[in-house]
Amino acid sequence: MSSFNKKLLLGLCSAATIAMTSQTASAANWLMLQGTERPGQAPRAKLWGFIQAQYQQDFSDANAGGGYVPPKLVGPNLDSQEAFNVNRARIGVRGTGFPLDDKVNYFLLAELGNNGITHGSDGKYLTDASITLNHIPGARLRMGLFKTPGFEEGLQAIHVFDYINFTSVGNQLMLERHPTEGDVNQAATATPNADMNQFARSVGAFRDVGIQVFDTFGDDKHEFSYAVMYGNGNGLNYSDNDDNKDIYAYLSTEWIYGGKGGRREGLKLFAWHQDGKRTNINDRTQEQDRTRSGLGIKYLKKPFRVTAEYLQGEGMIFQGQHRPGNGAGSAAGIFNNGEAAGYYLDLGWYIPGSNWEIDLRYDSYTRDENHPTNVTGNEESTFDTITLGTQYHFNKKTRLNMEYADRDFSSDNTAAIEPNLKDVKGRFAVQVTHIF
Repeated sequence: MSSFNKKLLLGLCSAATIAMTSQTASAANWLMLQGTERPGQAPRAKLWGFIQAQYQQDFSDANAGGGYVPPKLVGPNLDSQEAFNVNRARIGVRGTGFPLDDKVNYFLLAELGNNGITHGSDGKYLTDASITLNHIPGARLRMGLFKTPGFEEGLQAIHVFDYINFTSVGNQLMLERHPTEGDVNQAATATPNADMNQFARSVGAFRDVGIQVFDTFGDDKHEFSYAVMYGNGNGLNYSDNDDNKDIYAYLSTEWIYGGKGGRREGLKLFAWHQDGKRTNINDRTQEQDRTRSGLGIKYLKKPFRVTAEYLQGEGMIFQGQHRPGNGAGSAAGIFNNGEAAGYYLDLGWYIPGSNWEIDLRYDSYTRDENHPTNVTGNEESTFDTITLGTQYHFNKKTRLNMEYADRDFSSDNTAAIEPNLKDVKGRFAVQVTHIF
């Protein structure tokens, strides 16, 4: 671990110590909110969902040859620098077997929007389908397809996410892409109609199919939560593509100040780890380790919000939507044992006496650390972004997000990568969210 990363971890620990000695406390408990229902209170079937409609414009310039790479184009199609989109339209139903048995609950959610989940030849439309058994004290069992216990940006409910776009470390290190046979690498190309998204499969969407043991202990002042999951490691696909399984572990401690649901106020400290293997579709004898881990702190007490998290990973380091090839000899594919790490710091201010909120986020991600020798040409690349945003809350169910991201990307690979990254510039986005 670099001296900078050590200092960052010490900084996070110091921030945690200061926060714990203050008068305020905890954030949302996503394990319980997404995996359980209130016994004796939840309906047999509650219909719910949300819609997000957005507009994005990217101000990046083409490379010297007039070509564009994915960071300069708007997803998921990556064929334009400016686009309107219904990026999420999810509808679901959740509830319990009450009055038959309120110790059994379920969670079902479908995606009808245009994003990395539905894009591709095998576009998925069911994002969550799970059953939770609450019969064993201290060890609830959740089975099916659901979010894996992990980093805050991915685990939290997307309809209360304070930004429009993910951080670079969240998008590249944690939002897993699953290369398949037939995926091809594509060089920078002219826009419009670039169609740079060369992955045939849906993104992993921070989800897996498996079984999870979890629970929360405490009272209305303090909670301790844990989760251990055993899953396929194959994203949204119901079946597995090899005999390997992934292990997910999560711990958090929370000092609760007040409120409830996704906007509960307080302080949360958390740590997590994920470990698994991936099999090369083009060479079934080749396997690659994939590990991810992190720790962070989240503080929410109006009018202020602070979140900081450090993440690191090894193996299956994403190289870009235009470089999905995972052939045994492919230097451009994501099938590698490279290393990467990143962090983000998010600040929020709810303007007193108004419906406005101001958001500021800095995130940094370093890919291909230590220049792995088996990934020729993928020297270290760095992605730094400052995002300034604002939100207007029309009511508890409807809000408007606007943000501008100032991006500074660079690479030690001056021959191929740096010429494409140096002209990555700002991106503007506006989005309306309505929950029903």
